Amino acid sequence: MLKDIITSMRPGQWVKNIVIFAALVFSLNVSDRESLLRSLAAFALFCLLSSAVYLLNDVMDQKRDAAHPLKRNRPLASGRLSPKPAIVAAALLGGGSIVIAFILSPAFGLAALSYVMLMLFYTFWLKNIVIADVFAIAAGFVIRAVAGAEAIGVPISDWLLVCVIMLALFLALCKRRQEISYLDDSARPVLGQYSKNLLDQMVAMAGSGAAICYSLYTLWPETVHKLGTADMKYTIPLVIFGLFRYLFLVYKRQEAERPERALFTDPWILGDILLYGLLVWYLIYK
Repeated sequence: MLKDIITSMRPGQWVKNIVIFAALVFSLNVSDRESLLRSLAAFALFCLLSSAVYLLNDVMDQKRDAAHPLKRNRPLASGRLSPKPAIVAAALLGGGSIVIAFILSPAFGLAALSYVMLMLFYTFWLKNIVIADVFAIAAGFVIRAVAGAEAIGVPISDWLLVCVIMLALFLALCKRRQEISYLDDSARPVLGQYSKNLLDQMVAMAGSGAAICYSLYTLWPETVHKLGTADMKYTIPLVIFGLFRYLFLVYKRQEAERPERALFTDPWILGDILLYGLLVWYLIYK
């Protein structure tokens, strides 16, 4: 049972919480030991909070997931794990993490609580409302970014928040585009309200918005002054390449169902991310 609970916590998706470190990196506080430790604690707490949400979501979608070609093998959908221990585990993980979050910082605690409330709204209501479902997912990433800033007590750039919103919308819409290709309405009712043409246009808008917003962020005078360099513009091609490569995986290989898997299994995206990280480190910490 413990193994099934851990599997249902989806540790492979904890990578989504890495956005918490954005404030640490771009506030130039990576070398500050206290800020680094607080960011790591914030990351760990959001991993547990997101796992609590995944457990509850799997309980609520147990019957629908049983008809899903991939999700039917999950512990709850397959019947290996009963709902009661999953609910208890979710309550312990969520409740305990929120208490610790408030101890770490009241502002961070509010961000953590906001994330849980948003995800509960998503699980019980928003995921069945067209367009609102992807905006809820994007909002979850924005809260993560804000939480990362609150954990170390620094302001976060408005441009950076917009970049997070657009990138999260891009990934969420790509996932919907993938799902609509092989799932029916019984597996996810909201899919019946989308169409491939609509999603194609929305993906194009979100991807373009993400690229434009990031470009403006790197060129913005406030960013140049804060980071002490005007050379962040050289990272723009890497960001655009990553977006294009992900679109290739969506439309040619149908691999957008699990974005975190593409990040770790596609050598081009993985190499692009590593090169981006190294270049950013060199430009702002040299």
